[in-house]
Amino acid sequence: MGNTKNPGQSFDSLYRDVVERVFATHDDDTWFYPGHGDDSTIGAERPHLDEWRRRGW
Repeated sequence: MGNTKNPGQSFDSLYRDVVERVFATHDDDTWFYPGHGDDSTIGAERPHLDEWRRRGW
């Protein structure tokens, strides 16, 4: 999840899409390769969802 120019509405939409389209549909062993940063798995990132939501980006 990256920073957005409009932390309110834009972030809410991005967060909802990521949760619904990625975390809800792929199992924890699924690898992903972001455009920046290290490769990871859904399972390694899932514990951070609440942190991202609170932070707002």
